[in-house]
Amino acid sequence: MTTGQYHGRLRRSGVRRRLSAAFTAGVIATAAVLLAPQPAAADTPWLSVSPDRYASFAVPTAYVQEHLGTVSQVVVEGNFGPSASWAEFGLTRRGDVWSGVLGALEPGLYRYQLTADDTKTIKDPTNGAGVASDPLLSTFLVAGDSARWLLDSPPGTGGTVETLTYRTKNGQRSALVWTPPGYAAKGAKGYPALFLQSGDEVAATDWLDLGRSKQILDNLSAAGAIRPMVVVINDANGSDDRELRELRKTVSDNYRVLRDPAHQAIAGVSDGATEAVRAALTKPGQFGYAGWFSGTSAPAIDRKDAKAVNRGVTMLRLYTGNATDPAYNATYRLMKALGRADVRFEFDGVNPDGGANWTTWQENLVDFLPRLFGHVSDHGPSPGHKPLTKEFAAPPAGTTPTPFVSDDGFVTFETTTEFTNAQHVTVWANVAPGGSWLRLPLTRDGDRWRATVGPLKPWFYYYRLIVDRVAVKDTSNPTKVTSEPMWSTFLVPGPGARLLSDVPAGQGGTVESMTYPSTVAGQDRTALVWTPPGYDPGRTQPYPVLYLQHGSGQSYTDWVEMGRAKQILDHQFLDGDLTPMVVVMGNGNSSNFNRELLENIVPTARARYHISSDPSQQALAGLSMGGGQALGVLRAYPCQFAYVAALSAGFGSGTGVDVEAINNGTKMLRLYVGDQTDFVYPSFMASLTTLNNLGIRYEFDGVTPGPHGWDVWQKNLIDLAPRLFKR
Repeated sequence: MTTGQYHGRLRRSGVRRRLSAAFTAGVIATAAVLLAPQPAAADTPWLSVSPDRYASFAVPTAYVQEHLGTVSQVVVEGNFGPSASWAEFGLTRRGDVWSGVLGALEPGLYRYQLTADDTKTIKDPTNGAGVASDPLLSTFLVAGDSARWLLDSPPGTGGTVETLTYRTKNGQRSALVWTPPGYAAKGAKGYPALFLQSGDEVAATDWLDLGRSKQILDNLSAAGAIRPMVVVINDANGSDDRELRELRKTVSDNYRVLRDPAHQAIAGVSDGATEAVRAALTKPGQFGYAGWFSGTSAPAIDRKDAKAVNRGVTMLRLYTGNATDPAYNATYRLMKALGRADVRFEFDGVNPDGGANWTTWQENLVDFLPRLFGHVSDHGPSPGHKPLTKEFAAPPAGTTPTPFVSDDGFVTFETTTEFTNAQHVTVWANVAPGGSWLRLPLTRDGDRWRATVGPLKPWFYYYRLIVDRVAVKDTSNPTKVTSEPMWSTFLVPGPGARLLSDVPAGQGGTVESMTYPSTVAGQDRTALVWTPPGYDPGRTQPYPVLYLQHGSGQSYTDWVEMGRAKQILDHQFLDGDLTPMVVVMGNGNSSNFNRELLENIVPTARARYHISSDPSQQALAGLSMGGGQALGVLRAYPCQFAYVAALSAGFGSGTGVDVEAINNGTKMLRLYVGDQTDFVYPSFMASLTTLNNLGIRYEFDGVTPGPHGWDVWQKNLIDLAPRLFKR
C-alpha cells in the first residue's frame, strides 16, 4: 500500500489532515454557514438508536431534494464495516423518507455522514455531536460494557480540557491539555505528563471527538486505574526536536508537571506514533514511557544506542490492529529492528478485530494509561490478542482469482482492468451485522480497484460490484447465481461455516433437475431435487419428502446456489441428524401456487422418485413469498402436509381459517423471522397474535439475528431439517 493510498484510507475513516489552529477555525466557521440546518428540518432526529443497539435512519426526501437536488441513491457512510472500517449503508426511499435499519451494532463510538450519488455529502443537521476537523461528520455512541470507558462521566466529576498556545519557529500553535479532577494551579506536588501526538493525518481535536480521550481519562481516573497526570494532546511535529521542546517547556511553565524522564511519557497514533517512538529512542533521556499506536514506519535504531535506551526508557509498548491496519507490517518490522538492536519493548499483540481507526486506538489508550508512572506486573498482550509472526501481503494484482481469502478470514477484492476510468467502486456484500448488506469502498491500485477487508467470520458470502452506481458482476469470480446474474459468492471456511461447506467428494447426496409440465404456466418448468446418499428407489418404504420453496424475485435454483441447501442436507445426513428424505425445490413463480404445487410439482415428483403420499410423511416450507405460499396451502388444504414451516412470512388474517383441521392435520407448524432489519418483522409479530387468538398451535423459533436475507434462511433450514419426520 502506498502512502497516498494509506492517507486516502484515513480520510475515508473520518481522520482528517492536521490543520493549524487558525485554519481549522476558518474551516469550521465557513462550514457552519454552509451547513447550518434549516430549523424546520431539525425537528425530528434522523437517527435513533434502540436499547438493543439497532440504528434507524430516516432522512426526509424534501431536505435531500432542497440541499442536493434530485438524487438516485442515498447512503450513510460510517465506520460500520469489518474492523470498524469505513463502509456505506444504503437507504431505501419509502414515501417521504430515505430510511434503513442497521444492527445490532457493537458497543462503541460511530461516526457518519450522508452521501447521495457518490459525490454529494451533507451532515445530519439533527445531530449536534460533531467532529471539529470534519464538519460533515456526526457521531453517536452505542452503549455497552465494552464501551464503558467511552461514556461521559457524571457532571462535575471529570477532569478539565483547556487550550494552551505556544510559539514555534513555524508560528503560533495550540495544544489541548487535560488536567485531572482536583488539579490546582498551585501546590507543592507535581504531576507526571503524557504527550499524545496526532500525526500528519490526525487533528489534535480528533483525540477528543473521535478518540473519546477525555471520557477515557475521566473514567479511568474515577476508577482509580491511573495515576493523576497532565495529558497534552497536540499536533506538534515530533520529528522536530525544537518544536517538541518548545511545547514541553510551555507545558512546564504553565502546569505543575514533573520534568524528569521518569515522569514524562509520549505516545501517538499513525504518523504520531512514529514520531513518539522516534523521540523516545533517539533522545532516550526525554521520555521514560513511549507508546506506538499503529505507527506508519519504523524509525532507524542503532544497536550502539541500546544500552542508553534501555536505561532511559522504562516502557516502550507497541500496538497494532489486524492485517487491514497499514501499521501491521510496520509494527512487525519495528519489532524485528528492536530485537536486533537488543532494545526492550512490550507488544500488546495483534488486535484481531481492529483496523487503523479510532475504535482500535481507544482500546490502545485504555490499555496504555494504567501502565504509566507506576509498577505494573503484567507486561504481556491484552486478552484475545494474537502474536505477530510475519508480514501480511495479498497476492500481487492480477495474479489470482478474486476474492482472495486468507487463512484467517481476510478477504481481498480486486476488479479487472475494465474499470480504469471509474470514479467510485464498491463491493456490496452481506458483511454487516446479521448478514445485512454494506458497500465496501475499493481504492485504485494501478489499473485495477482493490481492498482487503476482514476478518470475516466463517460463513457464506455473496456480493456484487457497484461501479459508479451501476451493479456489475465480478467476472473474475466463476461462481454464479441464476436468478441474480450480478451476484458472485465465496465461502470463508471455518468451524462456524462447516454445514455450509462441501462434504468430501462422493459422500454427499445428489441434486438433479426434474422437468414437469405446468398446467398453470402452460409450459414445461424445472425443479431441483436432492436425494440423500445411498438413495434406493427400490426400498420397501417410500422416502419422506420436503417441498422447499424460494422467495419473490428468486427461482428454483436459489436454495442450492444461495441457500447452500445441498451442503446443509449433506452434512446433517452424514452427522446422523437428518431423517433420510427427498427434498424438492420447485418453481414458485406462479399465478396459482396451490394448483402448481398440487397438480404439477407433487405428481411429477411422486412419479419420478420413491416418495410418500402420506400426509404424515410430507413437509412444505418456504421463505418470504414461499413461506406465504406454504401458509396459503396450509389454510386451503390443512391435512395435506403434516409439517409446515414459514421463514420470514406472516400468517395473514384469521378469516375463513379451519382451526380444528389445521391443528388435527399438522404435527408441526414452525415459524421463523429475522430481527428488526427484516422488513416483515412487524407483520410477522402481528401474525403471532392472530394465531394465538385463533388457537392454532405453532412453534416459534425466536428471532434469528439478521435481515430478510440468506444468512437468516440458511440458519432456519439448519434448524428445521433435523426436526422433520421424527417420531
